[in-house]
Amino acid sequence: MRRSFIKETALGIATSLFLIVAISGGVRAETIHWKMASCWPPSIPLIESDKKFVKFVNEASGERLKIKLFTAGQICPPFELLDNVSSGVVQVGGDWAGYWAGKDTAFSLIGSFPMLMGAVDYQLWLYEGGGIELCNEVYNKFGVRWLPHSVLFSESGIRSNKPIESLNDYKGMKIRLSGRPQGEVLKRIGGTQVMLSGGEIYQALEKGTIDGGEFSGPSLDWPMGFAEVTKYWCSPGWHQPGSVLSIVINQKAWEKLPDDLKKLVECAAMATFNTGTAWLEYGNINATKKFIEKGVKLSRLNDEDLAKIQEISFEVLVNESKKNPLFAKIAKSQIKFLNDMAHWREISAPFSHGRNVRKLPNID
Repeated sequence: MRRSFIKETALGIATSLFLIVAISGGVRAETIHWKMASCWPPSIPLIESDKKFVKFVNEASGERLKIKLFTAGQICPPFELLDNVSSGVVQVGGDWAGYWAGKDTAFSLIGSFPMLMGAVDYQLWLYEGGGIELCNEVYNKFGVRWLPHSVLFSESGIRSNKPIESLNDYKGMKIRLSGRPQGEVLKRIGGTQVMLSGGEIYQALEKGTIDGGEFSGPSLDWPMGFAEVTKYWCSPGWHQPGSVLSIVINQKAWEKLPDDLKKLVECAAMATFNTGTAWLEYGNINATKKFIEKGVKLSRLNDEDLAKIQEISFEVLVNESKKNPLFAKIAKSQIKFLNDMAHWREISAPFSHGRNVRKLPNID
């Protein structure tokens, strides 16, 4: 049934793209050229979702809209991508919202929040629970249009050269960890957050300037060489139970597109969400085997430690909701979704997805 559903979904998206091309193909218009900057260098497989999106658009539009992809650093550093799209230096970018939490803390709920939304939760909330509209309320403040184009399942956890077997082991450790709320949780359990771009993590681990680090799931961590510079792997990835990757489009450039090309771009992002997500998660199967075969030693935080992290994470969530109304608006929507989903998820367990959080915080 799952394979049939995927085929039907892919066929529906492909049909939509074909119809758009067929409708628009009668009149050959001048090609619109866009530049797309990415947060990811060629060495980080997250770039594949950006590549898939560009390929969908270029081919399905019959080159009426032609996007040229530039990897991280070719036009701008990763942490400057949103500014470059907002100002129109490039028309489109491939981003992760958590990088922009310094501009508005609401971004952290879009990218990933510790101990909250999983990958399937994000998918349902975004496409059926009003999530895309709420996310655009944040991005629109910066003159850009936002579309999700992949979601990552739970991240690996922490890779280090010191074993982490309990919360006490985090004390005094310098850890590369993405995300503002993630850093606050780490601080409260005794660690220190070090912010590095993905391309800088390997060298920092190799030189010992950080004691541990994370980037993503095994399918991304393996080709980045982390098995060469770490001995231990502590799971689960409490800091990012699900992570949304996305497309950001300069609002003025978006408004200039004909309506049929706008629809095509939206369909291309949806198609990438399907294929990119599957590609990234499926790769975790083989990559996990490779880490184990390499001799990396696994450990796992116990339920008591995870309950403590959850308590701290939700304290951070409630405190930020009191400061930022837009953060609170999105947090309420996500919590409502999790509450609404809980009964069916419990009935369908263990054949459903994700988990139920027994005590969700009250933002009010």
